[in-house]
Amino acid sequence: MTDTLLSGELTDRELQELAEQAGRELEGASATEILKWATDAFGPRFCVTSSMEDAVVAHLASRVLPGVDVVFLDTGYHFPETIGTRDAVDAVMDVNVITITPRQTVAEQDAEHGEKLHDRDPDLCCALRKVKPLEDGLTAYAAWATGLRRDESPTRANTPVVGWDAKRRKVKVSPIARWTQDDVDAYVAEHGVLTNPLLMDGYASVGCAPCTRRVLEGEDARAGRWAGRGKTECGLHG
Repeated sequence: MTDTLLSGELTDRELQELAEQAGRELEGASATEILKWATDAFGPRFCVTSSMEDAVVAHLASRVLPGVDVVFLDTGYHFPETIGTRDAVDAVMDVNVITITPRQTVAEQDAEHGEKLHDRDPDLCCALRKVKPLEDGLTAYAAWATGLRRDESPTRANTPVVGWDAKRRKVKVSPIARWTQDDVDAYVAEHGVLTNPLLMDGYASVGCAPCTRRVLEGEDARAGRWAGRGKTECGLHG
C-alpha cells in the first residue's frame, strides 16, 4: 500500500475512496492512531500545517514521525507572537518547519491592489495571501494534517478525521477533530506543548493581526476572526 501511494500510482478517485474509507474506519480512533495511519500510508508525502496558534498537532505528529514537515504560512500580517511561536517550535520540537510565503510582499500587494485590502475585500486578501500560497506549498505532498476541531464553530461541526480535499486533490487529515478545548488544554498541560501567548490574552483563535480580535465571554472560538462580517473562514478549509 505504502509503495503504491508513494509512487503516485493511485488516481484521484482511488485516493478519495481511500480517504473516505479511512474517515469511517478511524472515526473512533485516537489522534495518534489517525496520524500513524497517515504517516504509514504517505511517509514523506505527508505534512502537518500549522497556524502556530498552538503546536498540538505538530507535537502529536512528531511522536509518530520524528522530523515531520510542519508547513507554516507567513502571510506578512502575523502577530509578532505568532512568528515567535513558529521560531520556538522550530528550535525545540523534533519537526522540520517549512515557512511558505505569498507571491507578493505586503508592499507589492498594496501597490497593485491598494492599501488595506483586508478591510475592503478580505476574501481576495485571503485568496492571495493564504489560499494560493498554501496550494503551491502543498504541491509535494499527497496528504496534509490540520488542527480543525468540530467544536470550534458550526462550519466545522462535520469535519471528518480523514477526508478528501477536492480543491487541492489531496487527503486531508484532522486528527483532533473530535477533541474539545478541554482535551487540547489537557494535552498541552501534560506534554508542555508550546502555545501562542495571545491565547492567554483574550484571543481564542489567532489569525492575521488586522482581522483578529479578542473574543467576548460566551462567543465561539471563531468570533474574533473578521468580526462584524459574514466571513468565518479564510478559504483554506472551504
